[in-house]
Amino acid sequence: MQQFKIAIKARCEDLNPIRAFLISHSARFVGKDQQKDTYFNVSQGRLKMRVGDFENGLYHVDHAGQADPNSGHERFFAVIETQPLTELLEKALGIKKVVEKRREIYFIDNVKFHLDEVIDHGCFVEIEAIDVDDTIAPEKLGEQCCAFRNALGIREEDILTQSYSELPRS
Repeated sequence: MQQFKIAIKARCEDLNPIRAFLISHSARFVGKDQQKDTYFNVSQGRLKMRVGDFENGLYHVDHAGQADPNSGHERFFAVIETQPLTELLEKALGIKKVVEKRREIYFIDNVKFHLDEVIDHGCFVEIEAIDVDDTIAPEKLGEQCCAFRNALGIREEDILTQSYSELPRS
């Protein structure tokens, strides 16, 4: 599966106000997931194997041509048996970093919200405006992200421009 997304990721001291906002705006709660993301060394974009309670698969994000490395074309391949493929990719490419997190997932229309507690890094909120069928212009996706960023009171200084795989340990 391939989709285009615009994303905003930010540090967050307290996830409770964001959770309350989502609930008060009738966000659809998808669930809680304990996730382990193994990032591999690649020459372009990011390649990771996600192993979770219900999200399992291989992801490649190509952000070529995008000013924001959290945005771009994302390809996803569902994987049932993650361990053998992870071992193969580790031997072929090497591991860049492993990131573990607890994640709550919500949706409002085509916008996905992650409330993350990332081991060794703290709490974060991620807003992803997603186009799965080439019907939403990138400008509209950007507007959606900005509108929710403003509604949630996310400050400019809290926004991350890198992946969790690029964060230094706290």
